[in-house]
Amino acid sequence: MPSKPSKDLEIFDNPNADRDYVIQIDVPEFTCLCPKTGQPDFATLHLEYIADKACIELKSLKMYIWSFRDEGAFHEAVTNQILDDLVLATRPRFMRLKAIFNVRGGVYTTIVAEHQRSDWTPKPVVDLQHL
Repeated sequence: MPSKPSKDLEIFDNPNADRDYVIQIDVPEFTCLCPKTGQPDFATLHLEYIADKACIELKSLKMYIWSFRDEGAFHEAVTNQILDDLVLATRPRFMRLKAIFNVRGGVYTTIVAEHQRSDWTPKPVVDLQHL
């Protein structure tokens, strides 16, 4: 049976929940529709997160992202909706979604949305290049 789009996000247990580590996922083929013209919009999504107890299962993420293909959405709204849904599914310590949309009418749009759990404090950055 062929795959199909889905709004269901599956998770799995974080195998190293005792450690803060960054998970980076790039999705170069995001599409949705312009709510004004109905024409397709294309974007590359960059997701970074520090999981707590759960991680995103990648195939379900792929099907979830695919589910926006035929939906009209403003760039700002769809970026924040995706972040909200991912946060709801995984309850991460930190999550950032950067959506870089291709040109539309001579204008490029980049949206960055973040979530940080109120009881989590990031560790200081270690810069090994300037020691």
